Amino acid sequence: MKRLMILLTSAVAALAPLAGFSSPEEDLHTFRQYFKQRFPSVAFSDYINGVYALDAERRAAWAEFESFSPPYEDAVALGKQLFNTPFANGKTYASCFPDEGLGIRQNYPYFDARRGKVVTLEAAINQCRTQNSEKPLPWGKGKLAAISAYMGFTSRGKTIAIKVPNDPRAQAMYERGKRHFYSKRGQLNFSCADCHVYNSGNHIRSDLLSPALGQVSHFPVWRKKWAAGGSGPTAGLGTLHRRYGGCNKQVRAAPAKPQSIEYTALEYFHTYMSNGLKVNAPSLRQ
Repeated sequence: MKRLMILLTSAVAALAPLAGFSSPEEDLHTFRQYFKQRFPSVAFSDYINGVYALDAERRAAWAEFESFSPPYEDAVALGKQLFNTPFANGKTYASCFPDEGLGIRQNYPYFDARRGKVVTLEAAINQCRTQNSEKPLPWGKGKLAAISAYMGFTSRGKTIAIKVPNDPRAQAMYERGKRHFYSKRGQLNFSCADCHVYNSGNHIRSDLLSPALGQVSHFPVWRKKWAAGGSGPTAGLGTLHRRYGGCNKQVRAAPAKPQSIEYTALEYFHTYMSNGLKVNAPSLRQ
């Protein structure tokens, strides 16, 4: 126990600049350096593989699933079909996005100065629907996750490049997301950082805690836990906000709603911390 407390104290000290006022650029440097020191044998580019960058045995099993017949393939195929199916007015999702919506995942979420808000990819997908007189899709899973997965698949290999402009509104959203990431909550009094920074690489029961660095690169993800009891091509598939809600429940905290300002701000900070890594969506995760 004493050794654990020493390790936690050292970890908190290493990330101390993030707790006070610092620029996003300074935060990013500190964040990367922390993981470089924690896992010196892990290449920066390998963090897109989550826990499979840390455990050779798990990686081998995962790689076999990915190379043979990944369970998210049908969801990507459905997402492609939905993406290209015209709305009632004859337009498609391509009409709403730069580059017709292909190869753009790495730019989301972004700060929209005109509207003064952060826009996630899933929010943009539903915005496209409402602009074309279609009803928005339910958040978190299902068809929305499939469309997002397809758009992510077309962006594989693109470098995550989130910007926090010199705009007080953008800075406020970034800081809100950062505060959420490091704030303790729930009956277990855990923060996102407690599990995925300070205890990354450690086991919680049979699960290995993944590093926060690179986590966003592979969403939407397919999880066996989510697939249990489900059916159809989207069973098992979920967005980042679905995962945020599950994490909150695991620490016995009331989850926010998908696409709430709280989770949107968290995604903004969380994704910025993975700048420079490649998109690897969708993927299979524990």
